[in-house]
Amino acid sequence: MENVKAYNELMVKTWELTTEDRAEEMPFADSSSLDAVTKQLPEGYYSTFRTFDNCTRVVGLSAHLRRLPNADASLLRRSLRRLLEPYRPGEARVRLMETRQGQFYISIEPLKLPPPEVYERGVRVETVTLQRTNPREKSTAFIGASEAERKKIARLGLFEALLVRNGRILEGMTSNFFYVRDGILYTARRGILLGVTRRMVIRAARGAGVEVRYQPLKLDQLPAVKEAFITSSSRGIVPVVQIDDVTVGEGRVGALTKQLSAAYEAYVRKRAETI
Repeated sequence: MENVKAYNELMVKTWELTTEDRAEEMPFADSSSLDAVTKQLPEGYYSTFRTFDNCTRVVGLSAHLRRLPNADASLLRRSLRRLLEPYRPGEARVRLMETRQGQFYISIEPLKLPPPEVYERGVRVETVTLQRTNPREKSTAFIGASEAERKKIARLGLFEALLVRNGRILEGMTSNFFYVRDGILYTARRGILLGVTRRMVIRAARGAGVEVRYQPLKLDQLPAVKEAFITSSSRGIVPVVQIDDVTVGEGRVGALTKQLSAAYEAYVRKRAETI
């Protein structure tokens, strides 16, 4: 595979994998984003993550591979190593997909992290009643089902939508949700997608001596929340300073969120798996 002058000049590229350990690049009418490519494939399962150390390591890679029911982990790892070569030096964002018919695809784009002010100042989010059909399943069908909401929050300048059921915030549309009350870190346990980064954050929090409890946030408890953040494999910990019309805490990134962000960064640098 030919190297390129700058990895950030590459568009989203997608390959179909074969049992013969080959990858065939696939042309798509719209390759503007990972979601755009995914919506052009048959429904199935997927997992998305970023790389570290010049595309050589991934946090929780084994867990990401397990999201594809029939994945050959060795084949996927070999394919990833080969397909990520042109993105070095630098990092990439990767999506693995398995259709319900058993076809496997890898999509890759250069990693583009949110701007620094997202982490320094926090973001605004809104709550919605949109639900996953099966919260434990990372299904590509949800990408299409949530498309209207994605466009809405982009138009309003919001960062994320939080999914609410029975008056309780469960998770983000593309993330997991945490909040802080009385120095205790809370997150939902049931009715959510058990994110890889979520698990890493919980481990990092406990390692830093922070108490973690599993309890979704009731909407009427929002004014009592001191800090909140969302997590995802590509973005890490993103502080939340406003939910709907309610300011979280003092409207700025809290001390515990900063502490956990540092603990998480140290944790992933140490624990990221070699591809």
